[in-house]
Amino acid sequence: MRIDLHTHSTASDGTDSPAELVRNAAAAGLDVVALTDHDTVRGHAEAVAALPEGLTLVTGAELSCRLDGVSLHMLAYLFDPDEPELARERELVRDDRVPRARTMVAKLRALGVPVEWERVASIAGDGSVGRPHIATALVELGVVETVSDAFTPDWLANGGRAYAEKHELDPFDAIRLVKAAGGVTVLAHPLAVKRGEVVPESSIARLAAAGLDGVEVDHTDHDEPTRARLRGLARELGLLTTGSSDYHGSRKTVRLGACTTDPEIYGEITRRATGAFPVPGAGGPGAV
Repeated sequence: MRIDLHTHSTASDGTDSPAELVRNAAAAGLDVVALTDHDTVRGHAEAVAALPEGLTLVTGAELSCRLDGVSLHMLAYLFDPDEPELARERELVRDDRVPRARTMVAKLRALGVPVEWERVASIAGDGSVGRPHIATALVELGVVETVSDAFTPDWLANGGRAYAEKHELDPFDAIRLVKAAGGVTVLAHPLAVKRGEVVPESSIARLAAAGLDGVEVDHTDHDEPTRARLRGLARELGLLTTGSSDYHGSRKTVRLGACTTDPEIYGEITRRATGAFPVPGAGGPGAV
């Protein structure tokens, strides 16, 4: 089985619609794909409706968190999307995205970059506006060559010149809320230093003690020594280890299935989940 547990659609900052994403996942030879848009579950219904036969969908979200001043992302899988407290927190994060993005655009303009808010909003479309949309505008203007190049201290990286903070969950609250909604939590790309400051291993240990289920180890932003280090830490802490592409469509060069999760780990995630269950593809009206 080929299992990719971290992807994004146009419901947040990917370029594939949810329907396109599941079709592309099937074409890429995946057996299981998780749709984990930032702080939203809005793409799930469309993905389910278009799910091709032979592909299983894991519903989820990537929650924006902050610990001791450091931003981090928490992957939440198979939770009840209607659980009110978790839904309310997701809404608070989403509502703060527009003013935050506007602030970053203003900072860029103050730095002499002629980026227009209207263009950023157009790029985001119906998705939850975020840094990748601003980064795409910077690519269009020739300020940087790629979206990834915008995530540096010069521009949009955590703490960068044009960075602005947003409402983010305390990760201990995120774990509690996801657990209460019957879900499973995995810390996304925890040692991806190229993205900015990361939390220390001692903080990962604290999160594990609070009920964190796993860490995302196999990720394109982790080199091999980092992956080995994370695997050792996971063994010490009793955490599951996952692998994922963190696919964003054409916005990034990473392809679906670039990194995958061991089927036994996937089985343990589904065993722990009680809020929702994987959806097997039945070749619905939007499927191919």
